[in-house]
Amino acid sequence: MTTSVSSEMNRQVTMMGTQANPHDDDMPVEIDFSKGVRGKFLRPGVELDLPVYLDAEVQAYLSARAKARGVEVGQLVNELLRKDIELIEAVR
Repeated sequence: MTTSVSSEMNRQVTMMGTQANPHDDDMPVEIDFSKGVRGKFLRPGVELDLPVYLDAEVQAYLSARAKARGVEVGQLVNELLRKDIELIEAVR
């Protein structure tokens, strides 16, 4: 790699995450990340419970079923999914 190519790559890497192009509308100029700390909120090994969004009619149905059984919707959904997993594994 020539020195000019290497220095150009270094310049591009340095410019990553900054407002390199004044005509680039992706990030407003007034937002300044120059004092940002990479990984500040990273917590290695932490598991996140991701939200699951149900269609309105599915949620209404499951809510009614859960209420009739006297359980939380999450518990009912987990039971149903466990049964589906068992069925899937049984036919493998």
